[in-house]
Amino acid sequence: MKRIRDLLAFLLLTSLALGLLSGCSSGEKSSGEGTAGTTFVFGDTTFNAENEELDVNPHNTYSGWACIRYGIGETLFRYSDSMEIEPWLATGYELVDELTWKITLRDNVTFSNGRIMDGEAVKECLEHLIEVHDRARGDLMIDTITADGQTVTITTAEPRPTLLNYLSDPYGCIIDMEAGVTEDGIVSGTGPYVATSLVTGEELNLEKNENYWDGEPGFDNVTVLTISDGDTLTMALQSGEIDGAYGMPYASYPLFQNEDYTFSSCATSRAFFAHMNFESEIIQDSAVRQAIAMGIDKERFVDDLLDGNGYPAAGVYPDNFSFGGDAVTAKEYDPDGAKTILEEAGWVDTDGDGIREKDGQTLTIRWLTYPSRQELPLLAEAVQSSLGDIGFEVIINSTADHNSIRVDPTAWDVYASAMVTAPTGDPAYFFSTHCLDSSAVNNGHYHSDELESLADELDRTFDTGRRNELAVEMQQIILDDDAFVFCSHLQMSMISQSDVTGLVAHPCDFYEITADLRPVE
Repeated sequence: MKRIRDLLAFLLLTSLALGLLSGCSSGEKSSGEGTAGTTFVFGDTTFNAENEELDVNPHNTYSGWACIRYGIGETLFRYSDSMEIEPWLATGYELVDELTWKITLRDNVTFSNGRIMDGEAVKECLEHLIEVHDRARGDLMIDTITADGQTVTITTAEPRPTLLNYLSDPYGCIIDMEAGVTEDGIVSGTGPYVATSLVTGEELNLEKNENYWDGEPGFDNVTVLTISDGDTLTMALQSGEIDGAYGMPYASYPLFQNEDYTFSSCATSRAFFAHMNFESEIIQDSAVRQAIAMGIDKERFVDDLLDGNGYPAAGVYPDNFSFGGDAVTAKEYDPDGAKTILEEAGWVDTDGDGIREKDGQTLTIRWLTYPSRQELPLLAEAVQSSLGDIGFEVIINSTADHNSIRVDPTAWDVYASAMVTAPTGDPAYFFSTHCLDSSAVNNGHYHSDELESLADELDRTFDTGRRNELAVEMQQIILDDDAFVFCSHLQMSMISQSDVTGLVAHPCDFYEITADLRPVE
């Protein structure tokens, strides 16, 4: 609490006194000041309730992302730089039959409180996870778990070819259930750092895990500050109040492209996309959905507003995936074609005010989004302009309260969000979370009989080639229905002061604070 109040007070003073920041040097950072040993201070725009990350308990909605990103928790398996599954807390597995997976655990791992991570501890963790976490329960489809020493045997209710992928999801962080969860959402994990205090939406403090199994963590202390405003984040890194940043606005990048800072960038499957609300009367009109899909200028969004830090999206996945954008056909930007479709459907501007009407109803779209992803308000403004040229009135609601609003189907027509569509390296993730009757975040209540049937087949298919084919077919269905419009994929970057090494961007966007993060020697 004190550190973030001091930071905000500092930034307020510096913003009032123009030019002070330019006088600060990178050698004046606050790392280690007022603390025992070395401290890394990390500014993050996304660690807040707005993104369903209230704490670091992986069994709480999407808080597993904070648990794994900040070095508190680890999963049984993880993703390599090429998004291949590799052992982490496990050493290997055996697929006994289509329903039975026998997983062997590492021998030398302890939780941060000193308890040995054995089969029984893993069993307790996973059983609690599927008891309280709806998304994990639906993904994993676990029937029974048995433990014997350093092995865990998982039996699924149905064939789950992607079980290891889902166990690598942030919710799969292995935590000590005997230690429990504190009132402020702190858990005992196996990672290089131990959470000591947490204030939701403000500050997380961590200390080096003295029991860490995989090398010496590079810092004695880590502080994560939630700084949702991009300009504030920029000033904090410039002034040296923070040592690294995630979520920096693209407009600020040129300020850090010099020898005082280090960039780490990689292409990811994080997509900025729009969900259509099929409970909305106006969205139920297929001509309206088609016109929206044809009226979004993806190239301009990427080139002008993202400053080239991304690439236009066709479907759910980027082009470098074998089941990615090159394999599907999306509607191209065609404002004239969109106008024709609307006119043929009866949407005409009869009073000359620039907004089309039909049967007394104006072509008004309520566009819901949120500000913590710096790119989403930019997308909303771009859409408001390009759809406005076609005859739409677009009313933007960019709010931190989006999660409470999106569950009310009467409150919005289009919801724009950002997510990593293939964090598990497998195509099933996006569909299982967003597109099916059973999906936890099927915000627009979309339904397709054909999609449900193909999803059932995907769930039972172990052959990778056939899984890829199904992924292409399923993408094409939702694109043809204009159920979602995929605008761009993200080139993700993290920036650190030059005297820090090991803050490295990863394609799955999971791993940030690791044991390799350390001061430059």
